[in-house]
Amino acid sequence: MAETPAQASAPAAKEDRGARLASGARRLSALTMLSRLLGLVREQVFAVTLGAGAYSDAFLAAFRIPNLLRDLFAEGALSTAFVPTYVATLRQNSRAAAFALANRVMSTLTIYLGLVALVAMVFPDPVVRLVATGFSPEKAALCATLVQIMMPFLPAISLAVVAMGALNAEEKYTAPGLASSMFNLVAIAGGIAVWVWGPSPRVAVMTWAALTLVGGVAQLAIQVPPLFKMGFRPHLLPDLALRDPGTRRIAALMAPATLGVAAVQINVVVNSSFASLISDGALSWLSYAFRLMQLPIGVFGVAVGTTALTHLSRDAAAQDWDSMRSTLQRGLRMVLFLTVPSTVGLALLGVPIIRLIYEHGRFSPHATLETARALSGYAIGLVAYAAIKVVAPAFYALGRTRVPLIASVSAVAANLIWNLLTFRRFGHVGLAVGTSIAALVNAGVLIYAFEQRIRGFVSRELLVPFAKILVAACVMAAAVWVTTSRLELLPGHGTADSAIKALVPIVVGVGVYFIVARALRMQEAVTLLKRFRH
Repeated sequence: MAETPAQASAPAAKEDRGARLASGARRLSALTMLSRLLGLVREQVFAVTLGAGAYSDAFLAAFRIPNLLRDLFAEGALSTAFVPTYVATLRQNSRAAAFALANRVMSTLTIYLGLVALVAMVFPDPVVRLVATGFSPEKAALCATLVQIMMPFLPAISLAVVAMGALNAEEKYTAPGLASSMFNLVAIAGGIAVWVWGPSPRVAVMTWAALTLVGGVAQLAIQVPPLFKMGFRPHLLPDLALRDPGTRRIAALMAPATLGVAAVQINVVVNSSFASLISDGALSWLSYAFRLMQLPIGVFGVAVGTTALTHLSRDAAAQDWDSMRSTLQRGLRMVLFLTVPSTVGLALLGVPIIRLIYEHGRFSPHATLETARALSGYAIGLVAYAAIKVVAPAFYALGRTRVPLIASVSAVAANLIWNLLTFRRFGHVGLAVGTSIAALVNAGVLIYAFEQRIRGFVSRELLVPFAKILVAACVMAAAVWVTTSRLELLPGHGTADSAIKALVPIVVGVGVYFIVARALRMQEAVTLLKRFRH
């Protein structure tokens, strides 16, 4: 029987969709890589000016709440709720209706988050007690002042996040991808000025708090031109329209989605409270390590998850389960291919990497060792962290928000139980391991539930490549261990020596991994090498 034109064009349409997904993910990966690298530079400047002690602890604790909400919205609940609703409105109604929806969401978030910020500014002490139970009175008072300075960041970032969602939904990834870079550039420029200026630590930490607020405004500013070019115009007067179907659907999705994607952030806050009971510097060691661990998550997990979300939303709207399964398998395979070797690298090369990046100014060799120990604990859960970024959005595209909620609650419970049982024995390293255990529980629940919903997800197409990835990663680990063992015997402690001891094993590891992956005929290796050559 002859194929109809529709049947003949189906494979081509799927191939074109895969190409657009790869193209969008590649562009967003590059922009996210830029942002994460700038984030490392920002952390490096922060470490030089404040080190790892009482002042850095106070800043990091104060930034926990606004940063928690930023992470939830920028990479979580709002994106996963807003993008499918925006796409559906654009498809079923018109672009004008989609713009009106964006305006209503902007108004609602600005008002509510503005109220949250105002309450926290008037009553900062409960915020400090939430994130830093064990601070001394002097340290808690400084933290409260920093909370008051930074909380207006919330309404500013809420506007930036909606803009980001609208542009991503229109498959315009450049400006949203650069938004975080703008935040980091503001902090880097201001931090260098603080370094040159050389004020007291108290004045320096206050300046860093003010830079946070300016960076939030910069994240919005860079997205305004492409929004206007698209035809979007903001409403000058608040437009709540809470009975609007689109707004209500976003609110219904966000309520459980906020918890559904919040496991990592909630666990970071829980760990901060535990870390405040250990010693000065413990909270900073965890934060610096978490920043390094977030680099591969942001570059690989968030990038693939963000670009896949639009395609998953369309597949779900069309009830094309085969395409949805295929999209998610491709995304998860790519994430596994990139994060498994990253886990090996972070676990084996923590000390030389941290020594190179952070051990300058007020950041001591002792802080390097303690941060590396925390990084090893976080690395255990790296693959799970990245997998969550890819798998969780699929449930929001399906409208099944209870599954991520159950996964999140299970993860938070696992982390809390682990911390209570092991906190006194393992200290800050145990807190990092607890966060990894939570991520593993979260990812496990999500993958199991998706397999139950759409059969055939955990299949040969996923398991065979994963086995090959593990083989390649084991060979890589041996090569990295031999290389770094030899290099650490060399004398010299300057920046050039530190660079050699950190970067040479990375180059060797990447080379060996790709050679083995290519020999095993892994499609992901072939694809990435082709993209690199072109």
